Amino acid sequence: MCGSAIQEFLLKWIMKFTVLILIFCLWLPQPSAAVQDEDTRRDGHRYPLGPPLAESGERFRVGTFSNMDRLFPNNRVRKGVKILPFKKAEHEPAIHYVVNGGSLSIEDYLHRNRVSGLLVIKDGKILIERYRYERRGTDRFVSNSIAKSITGLAVGLALHDGLISSLDDKAAAYVPELAGTAYGATSIRNLLRMSSGVRFSEDYSGNGDLAPFIRALVANGAVEALKLFNVRETAEGTRFSYASSETLVLGLVVRASTGKSLSDYISEKIWQPMGAESDATWVIDPKGMEWSFAKFSAVLRDYGRLGFLLANNGELSGKKILPVGYLVEATDWHRHQDAFRPGNATPYLGYGYQFWIFPGQNRRFALMGIFGQLIYVDPSRKLVVVQTAVAKQPSSPEMLHEFEAFVTGIQIACENRNN
Repeated sequence: MCGSAIQEFLLKWIMKFTVLILIFCLWLPQPSAAVQDEDTRRDGHRYPLGPPLAESGERFRVGTFSNMDRLFPNNRVRKGVKILPFKKAEHEPAIHYVVNGGSLSIEDYLHRNRVSGLLVIKDGKILIERYRYERRGTDRFVSNSIAKSITGLAVGLALHDGLISSLDDKAAAYVPELAGTAYGATSIRNLLRMSSGVRFSEDYSGNGDLAPFIRALVANGAVEALKLFNVRETAEGTRFSYASSETLVLGLVVRASTGKSLSDYISEKIWQPMGAESDATWVIDPKGMEWSFAKFSAVLRDYGRLGFLLANNGELSGKKILPVGYLVEATDWHRHQDAFRPGNATPYLGYGYQFWIFPGQNRRFALMGIFGQLIYVDPSRKLVVVQTAVAKQPSSPEMLHEFEAFVTGIQIACENRNN
């Protein structure tokens, strides 16, 4: 083969491999309950890389979820010079929680939920830091849809900087390539709340729109992938319907309004000011656009720093990093219409501006990704829980119920330490 033919062959092979892994990272059925931990190693290999399929790919999930930047083209979210230090508690609190009448320990939680990394921060101090499956503090863990919340913060920052005039502007005002499309004619606010009304079925059975969306994204880039979905079923702003495509539109809006890549903008506005200790990475499409809805990877402590920043309403050491007005609106169900409140958006959680919102009078919210990734934030208690995992199912009510019980156990343990 001549040089150009070899390059073309390699490009096609890489593209096919990329599609397989990225589709199968998402394309899995949903069992109904939390499952017990098990050995994910097979044939004597220790967490190799490869597509984490539902059956034979179980052995690949740990390795792949902590090595996205080795598998796919990505942009760097650069850290700065100054690192925010964390103090660590001398002794880990004894945590017990109750599920179905039975008392469980932290070890039970890690085991039952296949947790690969756990970080609990209270009042700026690390109470718990655990790694499993031979992972370490220097490993970058993929966050899956936690990336959506990061993109939502970028929208808020661009609004605060005057680069986005109004959340009620239509997306096509910033991304003219989407002019004449349903997504282009949707307001930024309704994209933030996943309420465009555009038909997009996001399930993980393989029968919905997610797989063709990802194939088009990998092959042709963000704009062409979005043009595949152009039927508005309901009026925008009236119904919550979770769709990764809507966050991809937001990512394009941020890039167009700021004139910078998402990675560079997040580095400048969040990652460096919050004192990250390591670069993060973000998988990109063939045209260099970040997957603004997924595939952001970072070390566990930097996810903790992001959670700590959010718990402090966007302020660190007297310096305002995030616009507090936007942040509160994004994460407080009281600020949203009934359709987006807890119990309406979903049977339990509400949805704000790319954040999941918990019920109750006190503001509690989470950045969440499938297969057990989350950053839980309780500003009133200055409590942050970061979890990375290799769960068998993308999500389930049982997983969320157990997490809530675990958080209650953490709160009780913290109160007992203070008494």
